Amino acid sequence: MRALTFLARRFVAGDTLDDAVRQVRRLNGEGIKATLDNLGEECQTRAQALAAVDEYVKMLGRIALERLDCNVSLKLTQFGLGLDVDFCRVNLFRVLDEAARSGNFVRIDMEGSSYTQKTLDLLRQAKAHYPRVGIVIQAMLRRSEKDVAGLVRDGICVRLCKGAYKEPADLAFPEKKDVNANYDKLVRMLLKGPTPAFATHDDERIAHAVAAAERAGLGKDQYEIQMLYGLRTKRWGELVRQGHVVRIYTPYGSHWFPYFYRRIRERKENLLFVLRNFFE
Repeated sequence: MRALTFLARRFVAGDTLDDAVRQVRRLNGEGIKATLDNLGEECQTRAQALAAVDEYVKMLGRIALERLDCNVSLKLTQFGLGLDVDFCRVNLFRVLDEAARSGNFVRIDMEGSSYTQKTLDLLRQAKAHYPRVGIVIQAMLRRSEKDVAGLVRDGICVRLCKGAYKEPADLAFPEKKDVNANYDKLVRMLLKGPTPAFATHDDERIAHAVAAAERAGLGKDQYEIQMLYGLRTKRWGELVRQGHVVRIYTPYGSHWFPYFYRRIRERKENLLFVLRNFFE
């Protein structure tokens, strides 16, 4: 436990919103955008979900007050998706109402495959009322090509990641090379949609995305490269100096242990990656 605490603290911006705001302000000062995420696993009660909503409303208000170059990312299970879909929708819309007041953007994170369709359904319901809402798609899932085609058609902003969840082979590509190949394919598809975000620490994937964007005639301001707080920090600055738009996914909160431990437990290569980058 002590070793995990030592590791995780490098990759979490702090326990409180004040801590996170200080880190976002620092990132902005370096020409880097941010997206804030309040850590929390699937809620067990409605009271927990409502507390999460309150925190996001507070977060959006603080971003607006301090004029930070920052949006927010959220998980629907933290808002009650596992309890009741209608309850979750009300909670999501309350956060989207707050974001709309300040003209901010909300990204809905993707979770395990058992929630994929419910998440996409709620996204589309939200998009009908709130234009500034987007989604995350995981390249590891076999269904993602079809999902991306529909999202591009509907003009929905997508963050593409490889995926951190352990999924069965009938739902996800088990081999890293196949995940990478699918990531590259989805990049090319997403270049036809609004402001795609390519979330990866893989230099080959970044190089492919940049080259594909150039071939498609997109400027560097028409897509984002996104990375996780605490990982490859030197690379952030290199990309900014090259003229790229860089956004850092910045989690905060005292519930960091489930967030960190689950990813290490489910995919051992995640721990190896963290260790390799710890002393960067």
